[in-house]
Amino acid sequence: MRTRLLAVLAAAVVLAGCTSATTTAPSGSASGSAALPTPTIGLTYIPNVQFSPFYVAEADGDFTSAGVAPVLRHHGTSEGLFTAILAGQEQFVVAGGDELMQARAQGSDLVAVAAYYRSYPVEVIVPDGSAIHSLADLKGHSIGLPGKYGENWFGLQVALKTAGLTESDVTVQEIGYTQQAALSTGKVDAIVGFSNNEAVQFALSGFATRSLPIVESGEVPLVGICLVTTAAYAADHPEVVKVVAAGMLAGIRTVVDDPDHAMDVSATYVPGLSAAAAQASAKATLTATTKLWTTAEGKVDGHLDADQWTAMADFMAAQGLTDSRVDPTPAFSNAYLG
Repeated sequence: MRTRLLAVLAAAVVLAGCTSATTTAPSGSASGSAALPTPTIGLTYIPNVQFSPFYVAEADGDFTSAGVAPVLRHHGTSEGLFTAILAGQEQFVVAGGDELMQARAQGSDLVAVAAYYRSYPVEVIVPDGSAIHSLADLKGHSIGLPGKYGENWFGLQVALKTAGLTESDVTVQEIGYTQQAALSTGKVDAIVGFSNNEAVQFALSGFATRSLPIVESGEVPLVGICLVTTAAYAADHPEVVKVVAAGMLAGIRTVVDDPDHAMDVSATYVPGLSAAAAQASAKATLTATTKLWTTAEGKVDGHLDADQWTAMADFMAAQGLTDSRVDPTPAFSNAYLG
């Protein structure tokens, strides 16, 4: 998700260093007098309102009231998505289920323990005046995306399959995180972006665009952002995993119910958020992200869907995104959710 979740709105900042130290559980914790580990949660990449559920959960005591005081850590811009967690420097990270599956194909023991996004955020974006009105119309056109990796790339594979196209039917341009400039200046005919990132920024800038969903009907055969840990850590510290998952979901509920509070809390975590322009952008991003955090019924639910993980395993293998089909069963678990 080198977004890939989210390279927008601020300069890269590391809020806290990696740590895996242990500490005594806060008073009143569910663990009584037992000491619980202090986990580090990796938030990719820069401080942003899209991570406000974690900021709110920390500020409101959703973690500490249950006996755990996690460290929130933003990755550096050149740091790999799973580098720290696989090195034991982080115990959790927010990442796409598809990215997790690709990492598992390479031998990692990563496991998703709760859904963060309920829907997949990737879409194809074209100028409002473009002759491209459907995914099939992309044939013969140039499409910009950061690179051939991560959710932008996976989402493009879905879009091409939906349209009955192959990569040879289009011109894929790797443009880094410059989608907004590339599309608005005509460098590319379309971009692959995020409904809560590029689409929002275009609207704020006054450049009119249209968004094309990467599937015409039904579910996207990919799993969006999840709370991820390792199977080994979950087995050794199940209570910590339960607390972190519950705290994250409590934070999401608070943000959805009280976005003004989320903005106030986020201002203490995101540099420059108190500026008027930054506030307007953050509010728009928060509104768009709320649609990703909630189900079609507007509910917050961290449970992961087995059928969706199976469909993703099949799709990624068929498209060559994994060398072979990855068994989805050990890749996710709902055992840590209340």
